[in-house]
Amino acid sequence: MSARSSTCIAVALTLLASDAFAASQAKKSDEQRSWTITAERVYTAEGDAIEDGEIVVEGGKIRAVGKGGGGDLKVYAVTPGLVDLSIRIDQGRYSVEQASEVTPHVRAAASLDVFDEAWLRAARSGVTTAMLNVPDRNVIGGLSVVVKTAGEPSAQARVVKADAALYGAIGSAPSSGNRTAAPRPEDFFVRRPTTRMGVEWEWRKSLFDAAAARVEPARAKPGDGELQRALDGQLPLVIQAWASQDIRTAVFLVEEARREGWGNPRLIVDAAAEAWREPQLLVRSKAAVVLPPFAPLGRTGDRAFFALDTAAKLEALGVPVALSGHDAEALEDRLCYQPGYAMRGGLSFASALAAVTLTPARLVGVDQRVGSIKAGKDADLVLWNGEPFQPTSKVVGVLVDGRLIVDPRQAANAPSSSNK
Repeated sequence: MSARSSTCIAVALTLLASDAFAASQAKKSDEQRSWTITAERVYTAEGDAIEDGEIVVEGGKIRAVGKGGGGDLKVYAVTPGLVDLSIRIDQGRYSVEQASEVTPHVRAAASLDVFDEAWLRAARSGVTTAMLNVPDRNVIGGLSVVVKTAGEPSAQARVVKADAALYGAIGSAPSSGNRTAAPRPEDFFVRRPTTRMGVEWEWRKSLFDAAAARVEPARAKPGDGELQRALDGQLPLVIQAWASQDIRTAVFLVEEARREGWGNPRLIVDAAAEAWREPQLLVRSKAAVVLPPFAPLGRTGDRAFFALDTAAKLEALGVPVALSGHDAEALEDRLCYQPGYAMRGGLSFASALAAVTLTPARLVGVDQRVGSIKAGKDADLVLWNGEPFQPTSKVVGVLVDGRLIVDPRQAANAPSSSNK
């Protein structure tokens, strides 16, 4: 095929793609985004449930919440859209800058693929807002982004908050597969760190260097600005740490930063499966936690043991707790099921609801838009055919920015089955 023919084909494909995108945009603009929803119970996440409640949605926003009788959509219960701070939908190693193990300036938004079918799967199970993090292959991966899981066809239009947190990892993941250069380097896995101790060293050196660059600007390097913002508490510092030894390391790093005068970081421990072992460390450091999906056999990532009553124990001590579905490959791992497991472990319904709505929204500063049902907020809603989080209940409707992603009227006429 000649170069000219190839060029003509490429132009034609581009025009077809542009036409398809324009058509999809026009369809989106015509979508209904105003509804009146009535339910036997409306759980706002900011107070008591409203019996025989009504939610009025106009233009993708919640206009009013109160008592009501009739509406476009009628269901048993309504909750706010679920918020997941550890969604883990990425492009694998292609979402990681492998040239360095410390890349605070890399943005997860740069590899965001809104057409990944995993986003729609998450939305259909009730997750309407999620924080996308750089994968855990680097010690400090970069900047997280909070996005809507459905709705607008472009990545930029989905963003709720850019640069929402600085994300990194402690444990075996950042060093997994790495090796020394002897006898010669062959691929990007020939790099540091190669051990858990090396991961900790990279963290300490990075925080020290960023603090030192304030005093000696000549020492500044890419990423120091992001690290300094995290040290100052302007960005939440989210550290993945499954096992108790790694949670302890994360806490000690933050406490060292405070003690040495480097700053006052706001620590969020992601995947904190063994947070139940030494909860007083989390209380002392004023850390929050994001718990992974409940594991029926107890073992999770990094061979950590996740106790069923972890959320209840932490909540009783005043530790902010968010639940997560993470990559949610299995049906039972999805976020809509996690509150039910936590309630079996002793967490109250109100606290379980907050752990998947208002608490995660507050932790990353997006609670002015999402996380509860309140006039003026985004119309992100989950509609249930029974009491939320009960084994016999399921998600039958989902709205994201007022768009009906899952229609409860169709669910009512469909044969009984699990959420897909």
